[in-house]
Formats: sequence, structure tokens, C-alpha cells
Amino acid sequence: MKEQLLTRVHDHTATIAIIGLGYVGLPLAVAFAEKGFPVVGIDVDGRKVDALNRGESYVQDIPSERLAGIGGQEAGGRDQEAGIRRQGPGGRRQSSGQDLRRNTLNLPARGTLIATTDYSILDRCDVAIICVPTPLNKTRDPDVRYLIAAGESVAQHIHPGMLVVLESTTYPGTTEELLLPMLTARSTLERLNVATFDMGTDFFLAFSPERIDPGNKQYTVENTPKVVGGVTPACQEVAVALYREVIERVVPVSSTQAAEMVKLLENTFRAVNIALVNETAIMCDKLGIDVWEVIEAAATKPYGFMKFTPGPGVGGHCIPLDPHYLSWKLKTLNYNARFIQLAGEINTEMPKYWVDKVQNALNEAGKPLKGSVVLVLGVAYKKDIDDVRESPALDVIELLRAKGADVRYHDSYVGTISHNGYEMPSESDLHAALAAADCAVIVTDHSNYDWADVFRRASTQPPCHCERFLRSNLDCFVGKKRLLAMTS
Repeated sequence: MKEQLLTRVHDHTATIAIIGLGYVGLPLAVAFAEKGFPVVGIDVDGRKVDALNRGESYVQDIPSERLAGIGGQEAGGRDQEAGIRRQGPGGRRQSSGQDLRRNTLNLPARGTLIATTDYSILDRCDVAIICVPTPLNKTRDPDVRYLIAAGESVAQHIHPGMLVVLESTTYPGTTEELLLPMLTARSTLERLNVATFDMGTDFFLAFSPERIDPGNKQYTVENTPKVVGGVTPACQEVAVALYREVIERVVPVSSTQAAEMVKLLENTFRAVNIALVNETAIMCDKLGIDVWEVIEAAATKPYGFMKFTPGPGVGGHCIPLDPHYLSWKLKTLNYNARFIQLAGEINTEMPKYWVDKVQNALNEAGKPLKGSVVLVLGVAYKKDIDDVRESPALDVIELLRAKGADVRYHDSYVGTISHNGYEMPSESDLHAALAAADCAVIVTDHSNYDWADVFRRASTQPPCHCERFLRSNLDCFVGKKRLLAMTS
């Protein structure tokens, strides 16, 4: 089994299934297809499936032009080209593609990507990589519903010789404690009509944490080192071989638990250090010290210091959530990760801190927050992307609205936001929005803003240190009528 799969991986004839076609799964699927693998994307969202099969991307990092080069096509000639038997369950040849949401399509040709909502196509795939969301529930505990659903679906179609890899961020132990029992359940043995279905011999299982950074043009799927941990040495060998065909550097670790912990350490490290610098900003504010002078001077130390910058909190699907997965797991072992919890509290409180700053600045200008027009500039969770998941800008807006402010926003990347029962469109005319605002708050400093022009239009006098203001995150400037606060 192992040698056959390795051969197909090395000659790029192994069919790769990517489960979950979002910010993580789609770039990974495209990377495999561009390296010459036949790739099947599986997602429960039929709109995504239809868009991909039309060659239309919904992920900013993957322009539709890239999809055009790997567009799905009938694989009528692939069987002869690769010498691989492609049959459906029971040995029946699948009919040609009619509805790509159902398993009535042939497998893709090498170097192409097709999408479907039907998991039964896994019967004819060699590799299944799970890239589904792992959010938090209302009590801020791990919500693994999507992972369980994907695992159960894979279990219904796993077959001898298949490699299954989990990429979704989760707590240490998930791969072996949650996913593995699904794949080796009695129902699997009965379906395959076998007495045993042994991991490392009959099938292979590994964990490899995703390292997607939306909007990062320097580090992509292909050149970001890939950590891989297999359940057994054979699992490790197969998974490492697969990723080495696509990614420049693969970093093997000793176990799936170690690989799972790597991801949580990476993002907990960032969350804790962001919390430290956020609290440093508050302390400097109270002490009357310029936090940016302190940060820039500290950053001149060539060792033992890593520069982090303060802001309105943390956003995205990783940093605000991942530390909770780790602290939850530790609670099950009767250990309280106090440092992680404190960092989360500090970052969560930052929107309130900044709303108070806005209110104080307006009061100093002789205006109440209630009834004032507050324009939020940028709502994405970081600059130059269209992603608002967990963006602190949403909390800033909600807190301002709760205090009676007339809140509006402008973001050329985000046309509409919906949060906790309200929906708000972006202001289409930035100049008019600035003219109407009593206060402008820079939450996300997108590169396409002409900040010099924004300053001119938002205030009757220029800021004192324009260049320094542009690179800072926490400086505030109060003109005769306007406030500008850069907080991204």
C-alpha cells in the first residue's frame, strides 16, 4: 500500500481531495493543481463549488486568472495517460460530468481542479486533506462540529491505501483522539468487509498545521515551511513525501500531538506578545510617555527583543481563537493556563479602551459622543485584505453605537459588514464621509488610503508629526473639529 501510494505521489498521479475550500483549502488546492496533481475540492457550500467550476475565485489571494490555468475538465484521456483505473464503487465506471455538485463527474485531469459537494468522490481519491473551520462556541470553548462532520464523511469513503491529513487548527490530541476512531470504526470494517484496517499499513494519518497568512505576498503555500507529524513512521513518510512535491521545505516532527502544539505555540506567542505591547501602550499613555519612541528604541537591540505593535485588539481566525483551544485542553488536565487567559482578556478589552479615547477626545473638543458622526476607516482585521473575521473594528463599531454615536465606515476592501444583528454598507464617497464626520478613527490602515489627503480633509490644521503619525498605530490627533486615531 505504502509503496504504491508513494509512487503515485512522486509521479503526480495521486488524486488529491481538499475538504473545505476557504482561505486555507483553496490556496492549497490550487498549489497542488499547479504542481500537476489532479485535485478535487469538496465543500458543503454549493455556491463556492459553482463559482470554482465557473473559474471564479472568492478568495482574495487566489485571483480568478490563476483558476483559469487549472480549470476542471473531463478526465476522459487521463486514465489512458496515467495508466490508472478510475472506477466507482463496485467497479462501475462513473458517468461523465453533468452536475458537479454530485458525484457524476470523472476525476480531474492532471494539473486541474474541480469542485463538488459530494463526498462519495473520495472513493476514487488517494489523499484527503481536511481544511475545515474550527471556531469557538458561545462559551469560548472549541467548536469541532465541522471537523467531526468532515471526519465522519471521510470515514464513509476511506479505503485501503488512502492518506488522510488534518490541517485545521485544533488542540493537541485531536488527530488521534477524535479523528482516528472515526476512521477505524466498526462501520468502516463492515463497509470494507475486512477484519482489520490498520493505520500505517492499510491507511495513513497525519497532521500538518496550516500556515496561511491572508494578504501576504511574500510567504505563500509554496515557500512557507510545512510542519508534518504522522501517527506512525509510515504515516510520516507518506505525508512528508506528499508535501515535499509542493512545498519548498517540509519540517517533520515526532508526532501529530507535537505538530498540533506547534500551531498553537505560534499563535499563542503572537497573542501574548500583542497583549504585552497593548498593555505597554496603556501604561505609557498613563505615564505620559511616547510608546512609539519606546518601541522603536527597544527594537534597535539586535538580540533578545522582537518588535510587536499595539492596536485595537486582535483579529482573524487564528490569533483570537487558537489560544483558547490550548487553554481548554489544559483545563481537561486540571491545569489553568493563566498567562494565556490574561493575554486574551487584555486584547479583548482594547476596543473599549479606544472607544473611551474617542469619547474623551470629542468631549475635549466640546462634543458629546452621543449623536456625533464617527467615521471608522478600515474594518478588515488587518491591512490590505477583505477579511473581517474577528476584526476588532466590529467591536469598536458596536461599542460606539451602544453609546449613541452615529457610526459609519469606509473600507474599499469590504463592501458591507454584518455583526450582532446590524448590517452596514461602506461609505462610497470617502471625501463626503470625512466632511460629514465629527470624528474619524483609523482602525485599519490600508495602503490604498492617501493619508495626507485624509488628514487635510479631516482637520482644519495638519498633524504635528505627519510622517511619524503615518507609521504609528496609537497616536491620536485632535484638530479643531476632527479626531484621527490610527489603531490598526
